[in-house]
Amino acid sequence: MSEEIKENQEQNLAGKTLAELSDLFRSLMESADGMLRSKEAEAIKSAFYKLLLKLKSEAADAGEQFVAVEENFKAIYSDYKRARAEYNKEQDALKAKNLEKKQAIVEELKALVEGHDDVSSLFPAFRDIQDRWRSVGPVPATAFRDLNSSYQFYVEKFYDMVKINRDLRDLDFRKNYEAKEKFCEEAEKLAGEDNVVAAFGELQKLHEQWKDLGPVAKEFRESIWARFQAATSVINKRYQAHFEELKEKQKENLEAKTALCEKAEEIAAREIGSLQQFNEYAKEIAAIQADWRKIGFATKKDNQRIYERFRAACDAFFARRRSFYEEYKSRNEENVNKKLDIIRRAEELKNSTEWKATTDAFLKLQQEWKEIGAVSRKRSEQLWKQFRAACDEFFEARDKNSPAAGQHANLKAKKALIAQIKEYTPSGDAADSQAAAKFEADWKAIGFVPFKEKEAVNAAFAEAMKEKFPAFRISGERAGQGPRQASRPHSEKDALIKKFNALQQEIETIENNIGFFAASKNSEAFIAQMRSKVESGKAELAALKEKIRKAEEGE
Repeated sequence: MSEEIKENQEQNLAGKTLAELSDLFRSLMESADGMLRSKEAEAIKSAFYKLLLKLKSEAADAGEQFVAVEENFKAIYSDYKRARAEYNKEQDALKAKNLEKKQAIVEELKALVEGHDDVSSLFPAFRDIQDRWRSVGPVPATAFRDLNSSYQFYVEKFYDMVKINRDLRDLDFRKNYEAKEKFCEEAEKLAGEDNVVAAFGELQKLHEQWKDLGPVAKEFRESIWARFQAATSVINKRYQAHFEELKEKQKENLEAKTALCEKAEEIAAREIGSLQQFNEYAKEIAAIQADWRKIGFATKKDNQRIYERFRAACDAFFARRRSFYEEYKSRNEENVNKKLDIIRRAEELKNSTEWKATTDAFLKLQQEWKEIGAVSRKRSEQLWKQFRAACDEFFEARDKNSPAAGQHANLKAKKALIAQIKEYTPSGDAADSQAAAKFEADWKAIGFVPFKEKEAVNAAFAEAMKEKFPAFRISGERAGQGPRQASRPHSEKDALIKKFNALQQEIETIENNIGFFAASKNSEAFIAQMRSKVESGKAELAALKEKIRKAEEGE
C-alpha cells in the first residue's frame, strides 16, 4: 500500500510550479518533523524533476532559464540529504540502544515471571516494567516482531499467574479498556475522514499503539477487539474502494493520454512546407500539451511509458521545426544576398543613357528577382523598395528622353483638336471652308502619335470633320485610313519593296516600344500581343523578300 500512498502524493503535487515545489521542500526541511517525512520529501523531489524535464523539453532555448531554479533546488535537497543521513545515523544508534533496553526489560520480565510462583506481590514491579517498556522508543524493524512477541508472551503469563487483589487487577484491566475505547473512537472518527489515504495512515499508527497496551477483562476482550476491527474494516474498505476508483480513473487517463499521443504523432508526421504552417501546428501541439496537463496520472506501470511516448512525439515535431527554421534562415540569408547583388547591379545601371540595352538589362534583372525565393517579410519590403527605386529612376529618365514621350504629347494635342472640331458651330458660308482648312493644317502640323493609337485617332478626326464639314474633303488622306498614296507603284517589284520597307519600319517601331512598355504595370498582355504581331510581321517580311527576288528574276 505504501506505493499507492506515494502515487497519490505525486498526484497531489502535479499542479504545483517549480517555485512552489522548492518552497514546499524548504518548508518540509525546516519543520520539526521534517526528518520523519522522507517519503513526502522524495515525492516532492520526483515531482520537481518531472516538471523540470517537461518544461525543458518544451522551452525554445533548451531550458537555460531553468538552470538557476534547478541549482537552488539541488542545494536545498543536498542540505536535506546530509541532515537526513545524520538523522538516520542517530536514529539507527538510538534504535540499537532501544533494542538493548527492551531486550533487558524482556529478560527482567522473564525473571520476574519465572522466578516466583506467586507474583501478586510483584505487581508494582510489573507495572514499572510496563511503563518503562512503553517509554522506550522504536527499535530496528528486523527485531520488532520477535521482541514484541516475547514481551507479550511474558505479560500474558504474568497475568495468568498473578494472584493479586482482584480490585488491583481490575483497575489495570479498566485502564487498558478505557485506552482501547479511545482507540476505537479515534478509528471510528477516521472512518468518516474525507482524505481516506491520510485516514489509513493514521489507522496504522493506532494499530501499533494497540499492540503496546495490556489486556482487558476476558469478558470485554472479544467485544472491544470486534469494535476496533469494525472501524478498521470500514477504513480498509474505503481505502480499497478509493484505489479501485483511482485505478479506473487512471485507466481513463491512460486512454485520454493515448488519444493525445496519437494526435501529437499525427501532427509530427505531417508534410510541412512553410514556417507559417510549423507555427500553426505548434499552436496545436501547445493546446494538446495543455490538455495533457489537465489529465491525471495513468497506472504506475503505464505512466512513464505513455509520457515518454508523448514526449517523443512532441520532441520530434519541435526538432523538425528547429531544423526547418535553421534551413529557412540559411535560405533566407542566401536570397537576401542574391537580391542585394541585383540591387547593386541596378544601382550601377540606373544612370545609363543607353536606353535599349539598359532596358533589356533591367528586364533581365526583374526576371532574376522573380526567380529568387522568399525572404522575411520585414526584409522583403525594404529590399523591394531599394530595387524598385533604382528601376523607377532609370525608366523615368528613359521615358522623358524617348520618342514615345513626344508621341504621347502629340496624341494629347490631336485629341484636343478633335474636341475643338466637335465644338465648332458651322455658319454655312465661306468661313466654314476656312475653318476646315485650318483644322486640317493644324492636324498635319502635329507630329506622330503612338502606333497603337494611330488608326483610332485618325478615324475620330475624319468622323469629326465629316460631321461639321460634309462637303470638305481631306487632302492627301482617306477618312480614317491615313495618307493616300501619291501615285501607284510603277511595277509589282516597286510595290513589293515599298510594302517591305513599310512593314520593316513598323516592326522596328514595335520592338522599340516593347522595351518602353515593359516597365509599365499590367502591360504583360499587351506586350505579348505586340510580340505576336512582330513574329507574324517577320514571317510576312520573309515572304515579301522571296516575292521581290522572284520579281527581279522575271525582269
